[in-house]
Amino acid sequence: MQPDDPINVLGGPLELCGRDPLTGFFRDGHCNTCSEDQGSHTVCAIMTAEFLAYSKYVGNDLSTPRPEFGFAGLSAGDPWCLCAGRFLQAADEGCGPKLRLAATHLRATDIVPLQVLRSHAIDDTSF
Repeated sequence: MQPDDPINVLGGPLELCGRDPLTGFFRDGHCNTCSEDQGSHTVCAIMTAEFLAYSKYVGNDLSTPRPEFGFAGLSAGDPWCLCAGRFLQAADEGCGPKLRLAATHLRATDIVPLQVLRSHAIDDTSF
């Protein structure tokens, strides 16, 4: 699998999302994507208790440890490369997490309007 060009939604180089826990479709800490990434794990979200509860409610439990997969579970404050569709769904429901634009892949805008991403940003939104 070859990653797409690592460009963020600001038009610059894709920054690191997080390594603790290790995130990303390629498990390299970046929200890179490729044609095989059916979920578009492109949004660098900062987990909140509210979002984690919402995600569990809609069928994707990200907070429970799954040692058989080497997954310790996420906690509020953890950075995570979130599926763009799940982010948009949560944002529409009023519980979208904050995110880092510089670490969010440009391909996220294929699913989430840029203005929605900007409204949840915790980093530079002046471009």
